[in-house]
Amino acid sequence: MVYDSGNISLSDLLRPLVAAEDALARLDDRVSRKGDFGEGSRRSREGLLRENDGWIARSHFMEACNALWLAGELVHVEDLVLHDARMDIRTPTHELTRAHAILRIRRQIAAGAPAWALSAKGIASLRGRAATDALIVAVESAPAIELETSIEQENKSEAENEFEDELARLDALLDRSARLLAQPSVKDETFKKGRGEKTVASAEVTPDGDPLVYDPEWNEDKRMERWFMVHDQARDLPPLLGAAVVWDAWEDIEPLQHQHWLGPMLVSAMLRERGKTRSHLAAFNAGLRTIPRDRRRARDRTTRLIAFLEAVQVSSVASLREIERLSLARLQMERKLKDRRSTSSLPGMIDLILSRPMVSTALIAKELKVTQRGALNLIAELGVREMTGRGRYRAWGIV
Repeated sequence: MVYDSGNISLSDLLRPLVAAEDALARLDDRVSRKGDFGEGSRRSREGLLRENDGWIARSHFMEACNALWLAGELVHVEDLVLHDARMDIRTPTHELTRAHAILRIRRQIAAGAPAWALSAKGIASLRGRAATDALIVAVESAPAIELETSIEQENKSEAENEFEDELARLDALLDRSARLLAQPSVKDETFKKGRGEKTVASAEVTPDGDPLVYDPEWNEDKRMERWFMVHDQARDLPPLLGAAVVWDAWEDIEPLQHQHWLGPMLVSAMLRERGKTRSHLAAFNAGLRTIPRDRRRARDRTTRLIAFLEAVQVSSVASLREIERLSLARLQMERKLKDRRSTSSLPGMIDLILSRPMVSTALIAKELKVTQRGALNLIAELGVREMTGRGRYRAWGIV
């Protein structure tokens, strides 16, 4: 089956596309805003920067939890925050471990270059395995897009780009060699049979891994090649409309068996690569949660595309409200900094509580290098609201 990226009804998509474009552009402009407060308002300027960074850090946690919610699994953001700080209050579950993997990968994409995630080396790193030669060719055959990047990327020589491509091919060669070495030899099989041990036939070993875990007929590399074909065809469309088509193709093709959550992040990386979002990595899962499943998985492609565009609009509007909420909370907390000494831990406490959905006394003590009694004193000075309402494992946050 080949995904058809043509015959898009623009008359039905025009209204939701314009609304989503406007909301996403407003959000990116708000995140990139550095403030114009004059020379005497250094604290306000730095506060705005901390506020934007705080929302970005919070969005990574929320997107990881929302990604698993869409997959039918529930992870509490409080548990994810504590697990990320290696301060679990209980044994981590499998779902929590997956959420933390999503969190790390999202941070990795956001910290990397705009074009890294969709490169052959980036895809191989995000999948956790080396790409085949066919997939490398499919990625490298994509037409180049001229974007304004950092000075370091603009000054990168062709020799460095060729060196990175050679490293990607070397990774693929090493992966194939490791698979060949892992196959048992005839001598080993004869020895095992003589001892009565069970052997696994070579036909049962799939390129993706153990057949008990991976479907032998899935062929992730072939599906990734098909998805990249749609990705290349979408370059002629406007950025957000192309992102909707690429997201829909990922949902239809399902390239990865156990990393389906990687698709929205690659779509966000595509928007960042094309310059639509220059200041942040777009978050879609919060909006997709509000869209009924029968619309996200409808048979009609236009319905699915409209659902994605509406999810982009909902996520962007909700993110703008969250930034404004954090801005108001920051202004209220910074009033407590008046007449404070320069060595006070209170500014660091404000930064910490802005960058986490919740904090505990142990987390504050670890990050700010204070005692737990000192952490409780800082919380009392800021007047932050308690979220748990329990006597043990108390947590505070901006509610």
